[in-house]
Amino acid sequence: MIRKCISRAQGLRRSSARWVVIVLAGWAMVTPATAQIGGTTAQELSPAHKYFTDVILVNQFGEPLRLYSDLLRGKIVVINSFFATCTSVCPVMNRKMAQIQEALGDRVGRDVFLLSITVDPENDTPARLREYAASYSARPGWHFLTGKRENVELALRKLGQYVAAREDHLTLMIVGNEPTGLWKKVLALADIGQILETVLSVANDKGPTAPAGKD
Repeated sequence: MIRKCISRAQGLRRSSARWVVIVLAGWAMVTPATAQIGGTTAQELSPAHKYFTDVILVNQFGEPLRLYSDLLRGKIVVINSFFATCTSVCPVMNRKMAQIQEALGDRVGRDVFLLSITVDPENDTPARLREYAASYSARPGWHFLTGKRENVELALRKLGQYVAAREDHLTLMIVGNEPTGLWKKVLALADIGQILETVLSVANDKGPTAPAGKD
């Protein structure tokens, strides 16, 4: 049973607040499929793998990465959406991501990964994102992701971050611990202390505790 733990943030739009329900409900669904993915039939995939899919995104170094197998599976993730030419909330959000990177130190790139997904893939090429990432001193473990529009849109839909117009992108961070199934959201414009408290609560989660006296 996937645990739902949702942090509340004042002032969120009603549509934004539904993302956890959408993501977790979708994650729990098991649908029949027969496609081969990496030599494994879809029937053998986990519910999370089936839900998120292995749609291909591309990071700032031009490396193709599968959404579930490469970016989510077995990892703790902090996810936001943005676009590089945004001059309002995006710089604020990505400075918060940079503060998370600093606070977590060498955990970033080891068990914690930061995923910043553009909502403007036509303009945000890997080369542009590489330059953009450097402006925030992004280190290994912080991926700035783009790709074919249809792939980016699918990934954003699966993560509850899709918007029709880039200017309407959400100001939420999604924090997930894929191994334990704990997912939370936090307002990306919140105080960094509140954001770090949410990130650490997810990153340090050990999963359900077995009842006393049972293996």
